[in-house]
Amino acid sequence: MPQNLHVHLLPTLFQPEEVKDQTVVICDILRASTTITTSLANGCEGVSPCGSIEQALELRKQFPVGQCLLGGERGGVQIDGFDLSNSPADYAVSIVRGKRIGFTTTNGTKALLHSGQAANIVIGAFVNLTAVVQYLQSVKNDIHIVCAGTNGRISSEDVLFAGAVVHQLCQTGAVVHQQQLSDEVAANDSATIALGFWRDSCPALHSQSIEQGLKRSTGGQNLLRLGYDSDITLAAAVDSVPVVGMLQSDQVIRLIRWQKSCGTSRGFHRIEGSPGPLLFETLRQVSAIAVTQC
Repeated sequence: MPQNLHVHLLPTLFQPEEVKDQTVVICDILRASTTITTSLANGCEGVSPCGSIEQALELRKQFPVGQCLLGGERGGVQIDGFDLSNSPADYAVSIVRGKRIGFTTTNGTKALLHSGQAANIVIGAFVNLTAVVQYLQSVKNDIHIVCAGTNGRISSEDVLFAGAVVHQLCQTGAVVHQQQLSDEVAANDSATIALGFWRDSCPALHSQSIEQGLKRSTGGQNLLRLGYDSDITLAAAVDSVPVVGMLQSDQVIRLIRWQKSCGTSRGFHRIEGSPGPLLFETLRQVSAIAVTQC
């Protein structure tokens, strides 16, 4: 029986039980996925996705003063009483290292919580694209790429990323461009649509072309109106943050890391403790070596 690859263009287009015991990639490119990944790489202890502002405020009460920072947005802007916005630039090493982040956004955290029955939930963005693809090559169950959308509407920036993931799997030889992608992998119609959108929009994996695609999207236009131009540039920087965050059994997103050698099997496990910038730089170098030499 082939492994199935599903793209869901919105969280509302599937029922939570459809992803039970499967692997899910959450993508909210502008900006939750990018920001969560950046925060983890910069050494935060973990990110707790919160379904509401009230839940985030309650979470902070469970920690000593200053040990839990609240981040997120409503309508694209920072929430009153929160420490951080949804901009990846806010989550510098000097601010988040060793801290828990309570995080709630308009779209991304809702998509994550909707996928809660999955066996594995990882956070995907252009900033960790290759690392996510490498992780997906290691799993044996079905794969679901969940696009967060914007206020219940399909977001082209999320579909673009979903297509990039499918494309990268094609490039590695894991799949080919057909509904029956290979003897091992079959894809749903939305995966084929996302792949076609990626190939039409970005014929090459370059940050500049991705940035232009993000700026054309509704989410990108919203950020440009709010003055967050630089966030779009950060979100388009392919493989700039080569780490993978996974939702753990305690409902906290923490880093996992991979061991990958050319021609050998891959393994993934949680990183213990706060990783900090030294580990981030090490992972960046390892990822670059793996991409260029394999």
